[in-house]
Amino acid sequence: MPLRPLAIFPDPVLRRMPEDVVDFGEDLALLVSDLWESMEAYDGVGLAAPQIGASLRVAVVRLGEKRYVLINPRIKSAEGEQRGDEGCLSFPDIFEEVTRPRRVVVEAQDEKGHPYEIEEEDLGARALSHEIDHLHGKLLIDHLSPLKRESVRRRLSRRQE
Repeated sequence: MPLRPLAIFPDPVLRRMPEDVVDFGEDLALLVSDLWESMEAYDGVGLAAPQIGASLRVAVVRLGEKRYVLINPRIKSAEGEQRGDEGCLSFPDIFEEVTRPRRVVVEAQDEKGHPYEIEEEDLGARALSHEIDHLHGKLLIDHLSPLKRESVRRRLSRRQE
């Protein structure tokens, strides 16, 4: 059982602008641990703190053997374009075609507050972009046309009934 329940759209915590992390102590370590545990339990590729109700700029991403903890991340550069189906744990059973950068360079801090840089392409670029969007209150649904957005809202509404 995941340690923390998922926030499901339209939960307002998903739209709140999370705060930058300034304290790199025990509370942050616990949050990161909760993110990993919840992400694994829900079988995700990544998970952002707002998705488990914490309004902080923290996310985790697992790409095969690579595991990233992203604290106060920002996309330094993005190149190219890729379109592909994308899902989100906060939108259960919803997969929609989304355009993302093909390659990204991300600046972030680790759990100790040390800055580092990541460069990823393809699925890695998609996953990093998706999680960083969450840390700006931007969601999967925001990348869709108005018609697709309404379709997603209807499907989620029926699911919650």
